[in-house]
Amino acid sequence: MKVILTQEVLGLGDPGEVVQVKNGYGRNYLVPQGLALMATKKNIKTLEAERQRIEAAQSREAEKVKAEAATLTGVKVRVEARAGEGGKLYGSVTNMQIAEALAALGFEIDRRRIIMSEGPIKKLGTYSLPVKLHPKVVVEIELEVYPEANSEAQEAAPKAKAEEAAEEAEAVAEEPAEEQAKE
Repeated sequence: MKVILTQEVLGLGDPGEVVQVKNGYGRNYLVPQGLALMATKKNIKTLEAERQRIEAAQSREAEKVKAEAATLTGVKVRVEARAGEGGKLYGSVTNMQIAEALAALGFEIDRRRIIMSEGPIKKLGTYSLPVKLHPKVVVEIELEVYPEANSEAQEAAPKAKAEEAAEEAEAVAEEPAEEQAKE
């Protein structure tokens, strides 16, 4: 089913775009919420007539957002993650964690606006990520994924405990043999 978006729908499109969606999504969510209109011939002609008004409204919004974009440009975000050998993460860093880190810096950004085209981050390092604040305003932020301070200690601790347990088991096994030798 084709619909004409009347507002920006994250992950779908911008106002004035004609997009293809599943029937249920369009009929049960987008149209009743006022986010879209059915893409009939009449509505498409109306869209063509109103395209200039829509573009003017988007330009005004873009100007408002540019002030926020100026403060966000070049922001460096640090996310701590548990990593193993070679810098490979045990989990991954998602846009939700990045949004939380941005919130800690004072930027309230919806996680869906952080564009991670290659999926979640699974290695340590520095990454440049686009943040789509508005259909016409995209800002680059720098993300640094660094290892937890004690992740290496946490990895070594179970190995050390296992070695200690093995030594204790050997010592306990040797004690009865020594006592029997004395008798």
